[in-house]
Amino acid sequence: MKKQFLLKTLLLFSSLLLFSACQTNKSEKTQPTEESTDMGIKKDERSQSTKEELEHTTETTESTRKEFANGSLIQAVNEKNAEKVQEILKDKDYPINEKNERGETSLLIATHQNFIEIAKILIDTGADINVQDLISDSPYLYAGAQGKTEILSYMLEKQTPDQQKVNRFGGNALIPAAEKGHLENVKLLLKDGRVEIDHQNNYGYTALIEAVALTDGSLVYQQIVTVLLEAGADKNLRDNTGRTAEDYAKNLGYTEILKSLTAN
Repeated sequence: MKKQFLLKTLLLFSSLLLFSACQTNKSEKTQPTEESTDMGIKKDERSQSTKEELEHTTETTESTRKEFANGSLIQAVNEKNAEKVQEILKDKDYPINEKNERGETSLLIATHQNFIEIAKILIDTGADINVQDLISDSPYLYAGAQGKTEILSYMLEKQTPDQQKVNRFGGNALIPAAEKGHLENVKLLLKDGRVEIDHQNNYGYTALIEAVALTDGSLVYQQIVTVLLEAGADKNLRDNTGRTAEDYAKNLGYTEILKSLTAN
């Protein structure tokens, strides 16, 4: 009887020891270690950092888009702000040939105002010299017609003028250059060789006819007539009224011009 009591007591004690060991082991497994806690904190920190970087990138992109909204380039050119123009053109996706309400591009505006530095920046960046506005002016046609010689020279050096595009009177760049007395532009266009010297506009006028019929016959026009004739202008062409440059010179009494026209 005593033996049985001792045996039961021993078995009970062993069971208690085993249960205690299991509880201790379970506690150790579920208790977070210092190392795992640190890793969790670092992971959270990295997630937060990534989120902040993404937010910053988004804000920067949105800021850039707002800063260079459509119309920014035209505004910078109107303000003659070459530095701003260069800054905007760093964005390769910016529409360099955008137009204002009159159909004018930034390059045409720069040509209007003879902003030579800005015009060169735009041309170098790829602004099209042939884009026409609502009255058919393009940077190239306007530069030729209005005596913007340095800009015209740079255009001819860097790009190809579209000779199929004409002004609202059907003329090329040479005809108004001759009529308005821009001798250097006439020389430049003839030397370049891509303009058609005998092109006739909607009235049948050539550069030679306009240099006589629509001018005062002064010295600069005498020089232009000489330059055109030396370059091979056809003096026998007639306008829509059937008159030649010589007919106009006779009717207007332009003696010196008439001498040039009848010299050969």
